[in-house]
Amino acid sequence: MTGMVLTVTTGPAPYIHRRIKLLVHLVLRGLLLFAIGCLFALMLNLLQVQRKVTLFPPEVLDSITSSAWWVAPCCGAAAAMVGLMYPCLDDKLGEPHRFQREWSSVMRCVAVFVGINHASAKIDFANNVQLSLTLAALSLGLWWLFDRSRSGFGLALGIAILATFVIQFLVYNGVYKYTEPDFLYIRSWLPCIFFSGGITIGNIGRQLATYDSAYMALRKGKEHTD
Repeated sequence: MTGMVLTVTTGPAPYIHRRIKLLVHLVLRGLLLFAIGCLFALMLNLLQVQRKVTLFPPEVLDSITSSAWWVAPCCGAAAAMVGLMYPCLDDKLGEPHRFQREWSSVMRCVAVFVGINHASAKIDFANNVQLSLTLAALSLGLWWLFDRSRSGFGLALGIAILATFVIQFLVYNGVYKYTEPDFLYIRSWLPCIFFSGGITIGNIGRQLATYDSAYMALRKGKEHTD
């Protein structure tokens, strides 16, 4: 018949496929961030234990695998959550990262973070106040050099506060303890470590998000519809 127009509708299949692909990429990124968090936890916890900054009771060290087995998985889960939150928060707030994201910049950020932890454990300062102020300045410098976003600063600050309360709770219940505590049950420089750790994991999460084609396609689709 002449004059008849045939229309073909694709239906919701492409949208569902894109959503599934996004979910798969999110899971893969989360697993990779979990592994990175576990690696950081093992490395940094070993550094602290060697310098006897943290001490675990004998009953904890004798349980299951003769080590504090739960530290690495907990840190890995926290790293996965934080690393996934940073790019999502950037997207929600419409605040793109200021710097070009390259792995070389991320690795420099990781190196500075490890250096901050090394300083907290191995460099002898005159007193804990001097150490805390030095680490606070280094942590702010880490944020300024590799982030400079309000969302990054706010999220890292929230992580530092929440993690400090969690550590206070664990130490209060005798899970482990700090030698020479000067801030209730812990060391006063610990929030600086959590702050710089949040910035570092956030940068890794942002870098991984740039390789997530489904994530970037979804963002471009939202920008076009807006």
